[in-house]
Amino acid sequence: MLTRMLEFSRAMRDAGVPVAVSENLDALRALAYVPSEDREAFKAALAATMVKSEAHRKAFDTLFDLYWRTGRGTGAVEEQEQRDAPPGGSDPDQMQQEYMEDLFRTLLGGDASSIREAARMAVSRFGRVEAAQSGSPYFQYRVFRAVDLDSLLARLMQEVADGRELTPLEERMWRDEFEQRLREFRQEVEADVRRRLAEHRGAAQVAKHTVRPLPEDLDFVRATRDEIVELRRAIRPLARRLATRLAMKRRAAHRGRLDVRATVRHSLSTGGVPFDTRYRHKTPHRPELFMVCDISGSVAAFARFTLMFVHAFQAQFSRVRSFVFVDHLDEVTHMFAGEDFLAAVDRMNQEADVVRFDGHSDYGNSLEAFWREYGSSIGPRTSVVILGDARNNYRASASWVVKAIAQKARRVYWLNPEPINYWDTGDSIAADYARHASGMFEVRNLRQLEEFIGRVI
Repeated sequence: MLTRMLEFSRAMRDAGVPVAVSENLDALRALAYVPSEDREAFKAALAATMVKSEAHRKAFDTLFDLYWRTGRGTGAVEEQEQRDAPPGGSDPDQMQQEYMEDLFRTLLGGDASSIREAARMAVSRFGRVEAAQSGSPYFQYRVFRAVDLDSLLARLMQEVADGRELTPLEERMWRDEFEQRLREFRQEVEADVRRRLAEHRGAAQVAKHTVRPLPEDLDFVRATRDEIVELRRAIRPLARRLATRLAMKRRAAHRGRLDVRATVRHSLSTGGVPFDTRYRHKTPHRPELFMVCDISGSVAAFARFTLMFVHAFQAQFSRVRSFVFVDHLDEVTHMFAGEDFLAAVDRMNQEADVVRFDGHSDYGNSLEAFWREYGSSIGPRTSVVILGDARNNYRASASWVVKAIAQKARRVYWLNPEPINYWDTGDSIAADYARHASGMFEVRNLRQLEEFIGRVI
């Protein structure tokens, strides 16, 4: 048990979930009060002591399946497959039809344990590949090739209609319910395939390839639609945490410049001996922030999340102004005046005047427009953050604008969503801008964005 617990904790850390040694000890103490045969109570005890954020729960669930529902070896898989095997001599087509009928009835009932059992049966019967070269004979794509989920959904909807016409609301509610049950079936199939892979290859080997990145580690540029939803949910908690940290950083410290008058005043009760020293209060620094964002192509996702992140704690700044561009620049500060950031981003995409010519990134023209129209607003309290991959389609860079901004502003930072080894390849002119900025940083996910803002503000 102790060895498995240490392996599980190591896998959690490798996946990005912070698990301290003290939390390992808490988990072990909690297990003393949980029946070992009660798997759900066992899982709940580990989750309560080791998971601190709901965003990390998916990684925990996946790793729990790999480390605590496996470990008996390939013999256990073979035994299960023998129990699930159809009677000898069964016709494969007839077997598939009978299974589809059973699955239809299971999905119609909606019992979670029955859906889990049906998924396990599907992997045993349809997911196996004989003499596979990859080290494991099970694949989920074979299951979904044999089990047509779209036709099942159509049959389920036809069954609940039962010859009558459903109202639009009823149809939507039933469709949502059946789609959720089909998602559960798909997830159970994927989980069962992972468990069988773990019996063949080992939990640690499978964990490296199956655990999805945490929301704060998801790549802005390559995020899927579902991952974008996770990113949106993760932005506000991260922003609140960072805003709290920044506010604490600006409070009066217990060190710094000595306040002689206050120290002498507080030493009167000790006969003039300054046991209790006092320090001058720090003057809160709330800088102005100008954000200049490229929203063309794949960089658009990076710019949108950065804008949402910064505006989520804009109270930490005296003023935030936002500008977006493709081949022309437009100010969109007024669009973020409300609380609904998603609506503001949608409005920005529809109303911002950012395309005047061919719709390809033109950093030179956009930076010149920014300097010409808004350069006079930049002062010594202004921090300017430019977001973009610096891929200028072989056009003029106008890097002199970054130099001119740096001479007037407090700082100029450039956030680049591309890996550093991609900079200055192809049409990237990152070095032209980096030499004039206070720093160019690789920012590909929320974790890097949080680190950047916490370090420089």
